[in-house]
This record gives sequence, structure tokens and C-alpha cells, in this order.
Amino acid sequence: MTRWLAPLLILFLSACSEPARIELNRDAKVLAFGDSLTVSVGAKHSSYPEQLAHLTGLEVIASGVSGEQTHQGLARLNDTLAKHQPGVLVLLEGGNDFLRNKQPHAVKNNLAAMIELAHRQGIEVILVAVPQKSLFLNDAPLYQELAEQYQVPLVANTLSDLLGNNQYKSDQVHLNDTGYRLLAEAVAEQIHVVK
Repeated sequence: MTRWLAPLLILFLSACSEPARIELNRDAKVLAFGDSLTVSVGAKHSSYPEQLAHLTGLEVIASGVSGEQTHQGLARLNDTLAKHQPGVLVLLEGGNDFLRNKQPHAVKNNLAAMIELAHRQGIEVILVAVPQKSLFLNDAPLYQELAEQYQVPLVANTLSDLLGNNQYKSDQVHLNDTGYRLLAEAVAEQIHVVK
């Protein structure tokens, strides 16, 4: 009987170590920050930040720059946070780095600096995992590592699954309206709005 105790304890502790959903008041703002996926290139009707606003009932500020790499995002994040003063930062960056074969440790360091910048200002972070460049679309491991290191909620496997299915894509690296809605739903699951 004791041989089952250790695996159960490990499972229990790992479940407890996952960060809880972020609680936000109704007047809190969400900053959707990233690249062309945040811009929602390929959407015909509504962007992922618009869908997220509809799902949560919160003000969602879209701050995406097509083609942006993580070092560029890091350079503009401080001013963007200061301007909007969000309750939570939804960080979706890294795809352009991977497309340009940037070193994963550099991507990880830039994302870590962005998370730390937000945390120093008392802003919660939701991290969205981006697939690495490979034959099969899988999240780059650095996102899970960052989520564990900083204890931030991680939207895992969503982009990898959506970009691996033609019915959710507008092209090889962007989603369509349905794909962006599903992305917004996955992000919304990490947010609990307190009434």
C-alpha cells in the first residue's frame, strides 16, 4: 500500500504548485501584449483581444506589433505598462524569434525580464506558450520553465494545437476567427472576475 503513497503525494504536490487563476475586479484592465497574433492578423471579424473582452467583461487593451521579437517587446513594455496600468499582462511573444532561429536562452531571458518588469509593478502575468520551430508543433519548453520559475498561469498547448489544425488557421503562422476565439477562451479560463 505504501508503494502507491509516494506517486500520489508527488501528483498532489504538483497539482498544488500550479498557480491559481488570476482574480480581477470588474474595473481591472487586461493588457494583451505581443506580436501579430495579438494584432490578430488573419482575423476577418474580431481580434483575440476583442474576443477576450467579450468573454471576461473586462477592458482589454490590444498592444501587438506584427513581426516583433522578444527583445523589441522588452524595449517597449515598460512604457506600455506605465501608460495603461493593467491588472494583468497577457504575454504572447516568441514566435518571430523562433522563425528567425534565435537562441532559446535569449528568448527565455527576454521573456523573464518582461515578467519581472510586470511583477515589480504589481501586475499579474499570464504567459501564452508558443510552439518551437520543428516538424511537429509543440510548445517550446522554456514557457513551462518560466511559468514554474515565476509561478504564473500558463496557456499551454493551445497555440500549438490550433496552428497544427488547418481549420483554425488563416496561413502557416496565423489563426482565423475561430482560432482566435479559441485562443481567447483559453486565456479567459485563467481569469476569474470578482463581482
